[in-house]
Amino acid sequence: MDILNVQTTAEIELAKEAILEFRTNLESENVVEQVTEMITSGGFELACIPSDDGTKAAAFVGFRVINMLRTGKMIYIDDLFTLPEYRGRGYAGKLLDYVDQLAIQRGIKSVHLDSGFALHPAHRLYLSKGYFLACHHFAKMMKE
Repeated sequence: MDILNVQTTAEIELAKEAILEFRTNLESENVVEQVTEMITSGGFELACIPSDDGTKAAAFVGFRVINMLRTGKMIYIDDLFTLPEYRGRGYAGKLLDYVDQLAIQRGIKSVHLDSGFALHPAHRLYLSKGYFLACHHFAKMMKE
């Protein structure tokens, strides 16, 4: 199974359906532009596993390198998603392995991600891949 390091507009278009299914807050007409901007100016990286027929991404991972006082350089995984019809094929695990290999190649000592509290199948995958529950993540929405 090939993993595509997404760079071009056409490759972002390939991943668009999966991105929109996962991130329902996004507007379809802005996704390619937003991802392009995140890649070119925000250090965001996107990789995907194409579907069997190559017409869309079956699964994708989005991540970035962050340098923090508490961790030093780390890779933070923003997004990891597999379309429902492709689940059970090991795609999410392969994408996690891909990110691990990038971290090793780049001399980065840790990979982090946040996961929804009730996403127990995802948690089982993360634990099986050597992740551990390191902290609780708190968020606060600002009033306009």
